[in-house]
Amino acid sequence: MATTGKVIKCKAAVAWEAGKPLWIEEVEVAPPQAMEVRVKILYTALCHTDVYFWEAKGQTPVFPRILGHEAGGIVESVGEGVTELVPGDHVLLVFTGECKDCAHCKSEESNLCDLLRINVDRGVMIGDGQSRFTINGKQIFHFVGTSTFSEYTVIHVGCLAKINPEAPLDKVCVLSCGISTGLGATLNVAKPKKGSTVAIFGLGAVGLAAMEGAKMAGASRIIGVDLNPEKYEQAKKFGCTDFVNPKDHTKPVQEGCCFSLVTFLSMFIT
Repeated sequence: MATTGKVIKCKAAVAWEAGKPLWIEEVEVAPPQAMEVRVKILYTALCHTDVYFWEAKGQTPVFPRILGHEAGGIVESVGEGVTELVPGDHVLLVFTGECKDCAHCKSEESNLCDLLRINVDRGVMIGDGQSRFTINGKQIFHFVGTSTFSEYTVIHVGCLAKINPEAPLDKVCVLSCGISTGLGATLNVAKPKKGSTVAIFGLGAVGLAAMEGAKMAGASRIIGVDLNPEKYEQAKKFGCTDFVNPKDHTKPVQEGCCFSLVTFLSMFIT
């Protein structure tokens, strides 16, 4: 590509301060270094995690920074040592990557990579401790190694998943976080047995994905719990068999309902 090896100027939503409105700015995005990939972001979703770290009420504030971590795009260029991806590949960005060499990556029980596990306080690339984003020479920090609220971003190759180019990026981009989080929580952590009764607390994107996982696992009864009764109809499409709104009850549900709690599984997902 004509932009390979060159700085790209593009638009990005920059958070200059905690809780302050994001500003659409022109940023400079440096070329990828060793084991890095520069990606053109086509679609990005908004996750509540982005809002949480934008507010920065309970963690170390790292600003100015470009938020965003749930996205899909196309590889623009690759850095030295990258062999598994080439320009033009369709990819999903993931904030918990895999080096494929550490004990966690080789384990069947964990994916908390020693090198690429999520780090919310680090605003720079792990290779050289520098940001790939600048505005008129001022460094703009990364967010969880992804920073998808930019038309172009630079990311470690281990935090990218190559996907079928026929997959619609506007839909599969949520696999970067919400869907994989909920589905994985059910299938890889809770592991409900066939015929189980499962309760899902919170029927947002993550909760519905967890519900889909319970359905895939063969749960016979899937109880959705949410304060918004309008979510029940949508939840039925994902396997919800019963719905509980805590606002409708004045005492613990097990005292007032006929739900069997023999094989009751609770997954606290919001």
